[in-house]
Amino acid sequence: MVAKYTIIGCGHVGLELARRWAEAGHAVTGTTTTPGRVPELLKVCAGAVVLRGADQEAVARAVEGADAVVLTVSPRLSKAFDAASRVAEYADTLIASARVAVAAHPRVVFTSSGSVYGSGTGPLIDETAPTTGDPDASPRSFVAAEQVVLGSPGGAVLRIPDIYGHPDDLDYPARVRFAHERLGGSVPFAAEALLYRIDYRDAAAALDFVVTEGLTGVVNGYPDEVTPPTNAEFFGAICAAEGLPGLTYRGEIRMPEVPVTSSRLRGLGFRFEH
Repeated sequence: MVAKYTIIGCGHVGLELARRWAEAGHAVTGTTTTPGRVPELLKVCAGAVVLRGADQEAVARAVEGADAVVLTVSPRLSKAFDAASRVAEYADTLIASARVAVAAHPRVVFTSSGSVYGSGTGPLIDETAPTTGDPDASPRSFVAAEQVVLGSPGGAVLRIPDIYGHPDDLDYPARVRFAHERLGGSVPFAAEALLYRIDYRDAAAALDFVVTEGLTGVVNGYPDEVTPPTNAEFFGAICAAEGLPGLTYRGEIRMPEVPVTSSRLRGLGFRFEH
């Protein structure tokens, strides 16, 4: 059956999802905040719209007639490393976009973050684990956006970890060099957090699965076959290999320090391929 979908925020994951759906014969409208990316989107999508997720009128037009709306918006990287900068950026990009999308359409799937769990409690984190009360703008805004989406009968939230693998993205040694060159070697994350990662293609496939299987509520999209190293272990090894000093971890954005399970997603038949 041919469906019509709107993807708000066609970054690496959103555009890969659009590609999957277009190849399956579905009609996809993709959005971007950057006019120069429209030709790139039109190579994949049936339609491309320039808008911000918080623009009510533009979003309402973009989702008209859609069977589902996927929200894959991301705060700007330049605003992610400073606690004060995160406040307005995350509220506008995440919370406002969620409110507008839910007001415009009954079926919204929101791409969220494991930061909503904070450092985690118990021996294993599943979808029933409590969300954090951490006041930092990142987890606070993701939690608030989730609550908006989950308040809709057709709302679903896919929580995913760090995205990697796209050829245009920075690899991890480049990220470490960026941290030293631009941030003085100081990062807002915690040293003991487990560095879970998901390939952008698996993230898109998981969103596809949530939408096409009609899932609602919270779903973890964490590759969980092996418990990953901590930030300190993983990035420490890169720093040593690159001949760089170790990073300083400010611990402002807490991520799970105990294993995360995606048993719900896998139990329904999904498999991580990359």
